[in-house]
Amino acid sequence: MAEVPFHYIDLRAFCYATEDDKRVEQALRTYLPDEFEIERATSEGHHGDRILVLSARVENADEMRHVLSKVAELPDADNLLDELDQRVNDNCAMFLRLDKQSAYRGEAELGEGITFRAKVEAYPANKEAAVENAREALSSL
Repeated sequence: MAEVPFHYIDLRAFCYATEDDKRVEQALRTYLPDEFEIERATSEGHHGDRILVLSARVENADEMRHVLSKVAELPDADNLLDELDQRVNDNCAMFLRLDKQSAYRGEAELGEGITFRAKVEAYPANKEAAVENAREALSSL
């Protein structure tokens, strides 16, 4: 099995007062391995409303492969390869925004609601090397 060129992958979703936290958790779990632990933190919105922050950090190579295989199901996954230069920053982090509603239905789509951040391994640690490593990893899925 090919090496996963990421240090970790973070997934995060906000659950607003008008949303059911079980449904938001189910949406986040679409991208995570079974029984993966999701952290919960409560925050407060601008108008005093409750915001529940659900997050997960994936560091194990097999579990990262699971998350990446789900990302590979994106209908526009091929476009991701073309957009990597815009999706990887100077700190070697790759960002995607995933659709929370689609994820709740078990489908992978780009959109709003779930933030995907992956720290790309790159030696030397620069954007160009990170983009190339991310491209190689996503192409092999």
